[in-house]
Amino acid sequence: MRLPTIARAALLIAGPVLTAAAPPPSVPASRYDPREAFAPFDFGPSANAVRSGSGLPGPAYWQNHPDYTIQATLDPATHSIRGTVEIRYTNNSPDSLDVLWLQLDQNIYRPDSRGTLSSGVGARGNGITPSTAGMMLDSAEVAVGGGRFVSVQPLVSDTRAQLRLPTLLASRGQAIVRIAYHYTVPQDPWGGRTGWMPNPGGDIYSVAQWYPRMAVYDDIRGWDPLPYLQQEFYLEYGDFDYSLTLPANYVVAGSGELVNEAQVLPAAMRARLAQARNSDRTVMIRSTAEPFGSPSAERTWHFRMHDSRDVAFAASPAFDWDAARINLPGGRSALAESVYPPEATAWNRSTEYMKDAVERYSAKWYPYPWPAAINVAGPAAGMEYPGIVFDDITSPPKPTFWIAAHEIGHSWFPMIVGFNERRDAWMDEGFNTFIDVYESDEFNHGEYAPKRDSEYAPGGGNPVDEILPILADPDAPPILTRADSVIEKYRHPVTYFKSALGLVLLREQILGPERFDPAFRRFIVAWAFKHPKPADFFRMMQSETGEDLGWWWRGWYANNWQLDLAVTGIRQVPGGSAVRVETRDKLVMPVTLRVTFADGTRRDIRLPAETWIRQAATDVPVPGASPAVRAELDPDHKIPDRDRSNNLFQPR
Repeated sequence: MRLPTIARAALLIAGPVLTAAAPPPSVPASRYDPREAFAPFDFGPSANAVRSGSGLPGPAYWQNHPDYTIQATLDPATHSIRGTVEIRYTNNSPDSLDVLWLQLDQNIYRPDSRGTLSSGVGARGNGITPSTAGMMLDSAEVAVGGGRFVSVQPLVSDTRAQLRLPTLLASRGQAIVRIAYHYTVPQDPWGGRTGWMPNPGGDIYSVAQWYPRMAVYDDIRGWDPLPYLQQEFYLEYGDFDYSLTLPANYVVAGSGELVNEAQVLPAAMRARLAQARNSDRTVMIRSTAEPFGSPSAERTWHFRMHDSRDVAFAASPAFDWDAARINLPGGRSALAESVYPPEATAWNRSTEYMKDAVERYSAKWYPYPWPAAINVAGPAAGMEYPGIVFDDITSPPKPTFWIAAHEIGHSWFPMIVGFNERRDAWMDEGFNTFIDVYESDEFNHGEYAPKRDSEYAPGGGNPVDEILPILADPDAPPILTRADSVIEKYRHPVTYFKSALGLVLLREQILGPERFDPAFRRFIVAWAFKHPKPADFFRMMQSETGEDLGWWWRGWYANNWQLDLAVTGIRQVPGGSAVRVETRDKLVMPVTLRVTFADGTRRDIRLPAETWIRQAATDVPVPGASPAVRAELDPDHKIPDRDRSNNLFQPR
């Protein structure tokens, strides 16, 4: 039975000192304040019927629902897209809406866009950055509640457009929006997340943000159409039916399911696709050595995608195309696919990488919900969309694996769990980097391990050492900083690395996998195809694991605090020894104390964070007949302690 705190303190104070160490000549003052570290954590909005105190969606949770029908034509001669979109928008909120907001992210490529001016890339050393006219809305009309269509004039504001409704859209009502539009696809490398690039076998297009998309109306802010400043997206879930018309020599890969194979693929390619759907080995569907269509004719490719927040596609006459079966829980399957030009020499294993990552993520966290997972080698390197990712043509094998595993990992965050990337990029990037760390350890017995960071700075050293310069940097922003205000210097170290390491430490050092994993899985299941906020994650992890983790959310996420634990003494008391431990900086963590005894034996004692809930220094009782002669904190180097020189104490 564990002695009460007061009784243990009395035992330690009353015992005669048998062994003592002279204090060090100077001991730095502690910056630690237990009342600050363990103060109640402010989650923000109060729990209610929409978002519960347990972190689950409440009984009154709602979100609005758009379904899209899109018909578009890509003209390679002018690098332009012209299309029409019909959006059937259901207002599930309790509010009546007088306006609708749309995302027009192509407008970031205008020279006067907020994204251009906020990023400082409008003028570089070699001149003015190229620009486009953005997305032009040729016409717009709206029908509300089953009424007739009325023409409306969109009010375009940077990368957003407001449609003022002719009548209020009632709660549980539906509006239908029809828009005709066109725009010029930007060219690589300026295109960033979407664009085209020339290639000897024909231009390659990686196309995204290619139609007007509904902004989110939610229970926290109402409409949340933040301008596109090169952070990513916050989108509603719905169903998509889209058709793409291109020259007949183009191979097209798109989010979702190709529903007119017989109209666009010859019999031999359809037979190979059928073979791939039953093969764990990669099957070549089409080689560029094989003729495919005439550039003077056209084909229309028809895709459907269910329960998705977006769709994207890639197209080129220069694509090799291969595929293999993905084995999913419950006997389900999907198709791993890769499209790439022949010069992408490291891509012969891309489909193998995609298959392995989707299978492992599905088994460990949540089953992959869509019919295909596609990797594209093209101009938009390192970008993710539901069911399809855009990666680098020139990368060697190890980065090709790392990037493929990372980008398809975004299928879980934020494509399944719908985080708001424009405000909370640390959630999608950090959560995804967290799961791909383990994928790198496990793929082919660690062929490309270790990966302890994101694909931009693979590292491979001990992450608790690599994070120390960020924690020591007074200018480094806290994780909970609005994403748009994090400058490039800190975007990767904080948004990816620190956020992912926070989850690794929570799993491996604070909670243990036996508590973390079920809680994390329940969070994914509860918020699949919904919009969780940071407070929902914090609340659920506490409720499911039985821990008040406010000290961790405050120190690691809301602040950029440092950790410095120390062992400062050993003394002998009746029945054993007492080891003095201290915290000298603002962050605390659980830690292992390894005590070595005079008889050569040793014992590991796990100290919880609450060791320091009342004071900066405390005595740890170590019962035993043999006196303690050595004490060390974090002997296995698992936590980010900034000064390890004071972690070991041996009496003279």
